[in-house]
Formats: sequence, structure tokens, C-alpha cells
Amino acid sequence: MSDKPNIILILADDLGFADLGCTGSEIRTPNIDGLARDGALLTAMYNCARCCPTRASLLTGLYPHNAGIGHMGADLGTPAYRGFLRNDCATIAEHLRAAGYRTCMSGKWHVGGDFMAREVDSWRVGDVDHPTPRQRGFDRFYGIVDGVTHFFSPHYMLEDDTRVETWPDDFYFTDAITDKAIGMVEEAVEMQQPFFLYLAHTAPHWPLHAHPQDIARYDGVYGRGWDALRGSRHETMNAMGLFQTNWQISPRDEDVCPWEAAPHKDWEARKMATYAAMVDRMDQSIGTLLAALKRLGQFDNTLILFLSDNGGCAEFMAEDGWAKFFPDTTHDGRHIEMGNRPEIMPGSALTYQSYDKPWANVSNAPFRKFKHYVHEGGISTPLIAHWPGRIAAPVPLHAACHVVDILPTILEVAGAQPVAELGGHGMQPLQGESLLGLLRGKDWEREQPIFFEHEGNSAIRLGQFKLVRLHGQDWELYDMEADRTELHDLIRGEASRATALVAQYQDWADKTGVLDWTIALPRLLAAWQMDNAEG
Repeated sequence: MSDKPNIILILADDLGFADLGCTGSEIRTPNIDGLARDGALLTAMYNCARCCPTRASLLTGLYPHNAGIGHMGADLGTPAYRGFLRNDCATIAEHLRAAGYRTCMSGKWHVGGDFMAREVDSWRVGDVDHPTPRQRGFDRFYGIVDGVTHFFSPHYMLEDDTRVETWPDDFYFTDAITDKAIGMVEEAVEMQQPFFLYLAHTAPHWPLHAHPQDIARYDGVYGRGWDALRGSRHETMNAMGLFQTNWQISPRDEDVCPWEAAPHKDWEARKMATYAAMVDRMDQSIGTLLAALKRLGQFDNTLILFLSDNGGCAEFMAEDGWAKFFPDTTHDGRHIEMGNRPEIMPGSALTYQSYDKPWANVSNAPFRKFKHYVHEGGISTPLIAHWPGRIAAPVPLHAACHVVDILPTILEVAGAQPVAELGGHGMQPLQGESLLGLLRGKDWEREQPIFFEHEGNSAIRLGQFKLVRLHGQDWELYDMEADRTELHDLIRGEASRATALVAQYQDWADKTGVLDWTIALPRLLAAWQMDNAEG
């Protein structure tokens, strides 16, 4: 076997900052917590506020607009908004395969163009504007090419280049992608090649689907409601010393009612119990993968990275909104009750629901806002890194970093150079900075600012200061060391600093090709054939 280290990158889908045991949650995540305990926990890793922009950035070491996915999968007519990975960027798999690695992916792709789930027979998978993982550097692939799946009955899956047509009776997506990932690892070990595995979960993204026995573990846990749970998580974080400052928790979101005023409390509690069960099952599956690495003698020589693609998801699953895009029957012909309907408890294969804004507000504690937004609740994820004997941090690390930094880190760990040309196309230079020094306990601070833009929500973080705005609203300025929950706007007293940051942001946006959201939104709605983008 090569002495090069193996690398596993695990990405959760719509997991909020506070949804892990090691970040204050009541949800049972002992395997992920163990990786954090014996490795390093970074508290200020940033993503791109939405699933496929983050995945594009993570895979390419570029901001999502530079990778071609400035919004989602729809082609909005400019190089920054093609909806699929551009030819002038290379994926982690393409870089590492050139360095002798076996490259494997199991799970959610979502960087290969737009797909309508009810129109699978018309999909053009593998076309130039719908590239698959196998066309972007992965030797093996098992999973979905679009962004969402029914956990018990997927509407479309691939194994390598072949569509999967049948599923066993006990199929559950989280379990299945882990089993396939283990098989890929076994294959690489047998071939005596170092491997890169990208394990891209769809949990705990809607729909709320979980095994009954996992849901049962959380019976009664959420009857206290979202206010009590949010406060409890914050208290636990502070008791753990998770942050450098015990910041004041942000207020309950203005669109969320107090728990006492909530109708359908049993239904609400069941939604969060199902969500927790999905996170719990994801952790169990990671434990299965860790056990396989140990059985194969690969655990000590493997760098494992774990993070989430955005904050908790506040999207409401309306029957005539997102739900109308997805099949309302299972593969064996049973009818699915679509949408957030209080008379129907979520969890089974015959439901299709989301956990909605009140519980997303819990997932993102103590921060403001949610997925879609670039306030801290939308863009913050813990990064957990584990590599026995090579990295260890007894306390959480607070240096600000971004998903564009993951690829440079992986290349340094692998001793690999980035490919300069691929398929006759010159590659853009990487925009991230390696985190390996930080993970090894050295003084490290990012040299370049971190930029954000999604749906007109915009931000720049430079050092301890962050400038941020909601689309169509005024800029706000916060000191992230004193006030990461973004409660005390400093912009009036720091006008010169704010002006300089605005200029830096605008220069980046202009060079990157960021479209004004008032221009991009009508193009998006036309492509999606929707009246609004809220779901």
C-alpha cells in the first residue's frame, strides 16, 4: 500500500451549526463527536449558504461563481451562473487522480445542471451541460445527480454510469451510500492505491424520512418546544467553552411564534424528532465507515474531514411549492402525502415534509438567519478534522476559514500539485489557503478576505470584522470576536472601515461576475416556471 495518506471528505446536507453533540446538541452523534475529541474542531468554518454553491466551491477551491454555480442548477446565461462546473476549474478528484489516488464518491452530486424530478425520462445525464462525477475525475460513483431524494424510494440514482432501477425493501439512502462507500474503500485497498472518498450525504435535508426505531429514540425530547431547546443548546455551548466568547444568543426569529402559541405541538415535536433521527442515523453510518477503516488497517493513515454545506433550512414544504416538483408515488406505486400537513405525522415513506423555520432557528443557535442567507446562521459550520498522530487540538480553533480552503489543504496533505490544464483548458488558480498549519496547532490567520453572495445577500469577512447585508437592505458591520451573533451593528461608528470593506466586496463581485438579484431572479423563475423562489 502507498504511504500516501487516504483522505475522506464527509459533507452533511442542511445540518445546522448546533446539531452535533460536540456543538451543544441533544442529538446523539458519538462518532462525529469522537472525531472532534481526538482531532480538531474549527468553530469558524464558512460555507456558501446553499447546497450546490457550497459543493461547487468545496470541490474546486474556487468561489461558486468562479466554478459556474453562482446560484443553483439553472443556467442563467452568464459564465458565473451556468449551473454546472465550468471547464476552467478542476475538482479534488481530478487533482488527486493525477497524483495517483483512487477517487470515489458516494452520495449527492448536485453540481451538474438542473433536473426536474418528475421528468426523469427526459434527463440528459452526462451531456456537456450535465456532467456526472465520472466525467469530473471520480473513478467510482454511487448516488444522485440532483439535489434531493426520497430516502426510501429515490426517483433517480446512478451507479457509475448506469441507472439503478431497483431497490431492496429495506433501502434507506444514508445507509446505502455508506455501504457503497465502504465497498469502494475495500476495492482501493485491494488495488493498493491511496484513496480519496467524497461521502456526500443528503441527510438531514428534507424530506423528513427516518427509520422508526431512530425516531423512537427522540420520543418526548422535543415536547418542550423550540424556545427551551434553543436556550438549552446555547447554555451547553457556553458550558463547553465552545467559543472564545460566550456571546448573547440572537433573539427568536421574528417570523417564529413562541412555543406556547404554536398550534399542533405534537406534530411540531414529531418533525424535530424525525430530523434528529436523520442526524443520528448519519452518525451511525459514519461509525460503520470508521469501523471498516479500522478493520482494513487504514484508520491511522486517513485524514477525515466533516462539515455541512449550509445552515439549517427554514424552507416550508408547501403542497403547491417545492413539493409539486417531486414524485407523489413510491417506486412500488404507493401514494405519498405531499407537503407539511399537520394531520399527517412525518417520517414514513408515504410522507414528504420539512421541519420549517422554528426548528431551523434551533439548529442554527446561537446565530441569526438560515440557509439562503449570509448572516452567521446561514453560513456557519463546524469543521471537524481527524488524522491520528498528525493533527490534534485540545481546544476548539477559532480562525475564520472557508470551504475554498479545503482543496488546498487536501493537496498539501497528499503532497500533490494542482493540475494546470485539463482537457485542453487552462485552470483558474485556486482561491483558498491551506489549513494544515492551523490543524497542526500553528498560528494561522487567513491572508485574504472571505466573500459571500447568494440571492443578493452579501458579505465580506476580513480579520475580526464582517460586513453583511440582506438583499435590498443596508449594510451592517460586526466585530466577530466580540459579537458573532450579529446583535450590535457598528457601522455608524466605523464608517471608514465599512466604506473600505464595501469597496473590496464590490471589486470582488464585479470581477467574479455576480449578477444583481433583481436581474437574476426573473431568469430563475422563468427557468423553474415558478411565481417565487421561496418554495
